[in-house]
Amino acid sequence: MAVLHDDIPPRALAVYAHPDDPEISCGATLARWAAGGCEVHVLVLTRGEKGSHDPAVDLNKLAARRQAEMAAAGKVLGVAGQEQLGIDDGELVNSREVRGRVVAAIRRARPAVVVCPDPTAVVFGDTYFNHSDHRVAGWATLDAVSPAAGNPHYFPDAGPAHPVGVVLLSGTLEPNVWVDVSATLDAKIDALLCHASQLDGSEELFRAVLQNRAEAEGRAAGVRYAESFRRLTLSG
Repeated sequence: MAVLHDDIPPRALAVYAHPDDPEISCGATLARWAAGGCEVHVLVLTRGEKGSHDPAVDLNKLAARRQAEMAAAGKVLGVAGQEQLGIDDGELVNSREVRGRVVAAIRRARPAVVVCPDPTAVVFGDTYFNHSDHRVAGWATLDAVSPAAGNPHYFPDAGPAHPVGVVLLSGTLEPNVWVDVSATLDAKIDALLCHASQLDGSEELFRAVLQNRAEAEGRAAGVRYAESFRRLTLSG
């Protein structure tokens, strides 16, 4: 039986690899939380400068454009703050430096819930496998959440320790909770439309694809539209 995750946390942090990843992965959930009074923060690890197949594109200009698109999307979702580490696309590794910067972001935002990609979800059917940056973002975030963020002996210069109670893994092959986003799916779609550099095809087709995906998740959860996650409840 599907389990609905109805709680709206007081503070949340979404950690993802690329500028449009939070919106596509959990944008409607973030919008629902923000509308419900949650202080939502977003941490994007890369510059997003390789998000084009045009061999002549100026990578620095594209990175700047994607940063502006990220800011616009954040306003649509109602997030309280955004941060970008600026690591080059495809160069993200689960290093001590990256974990330390994620730990610092957790300790600044002090979230009750962290949302990030499920790094164990690699092969989807026979047409797609998960981008390395997505997998690394997931592992680095999990390693930053536990044990590091809640233990003052890890990264003592990153601020006071902060334990995270719940992690929601998006893009998972093993969902165990669903968030009812019937009221905020339009906000997710509008936020994704801010990422114009990444869009290919008509707005109508894009909306239809996202609605169909949310409808499928909603059927699993018994609601109109939903986003699914693998919920990890941490003991401390």
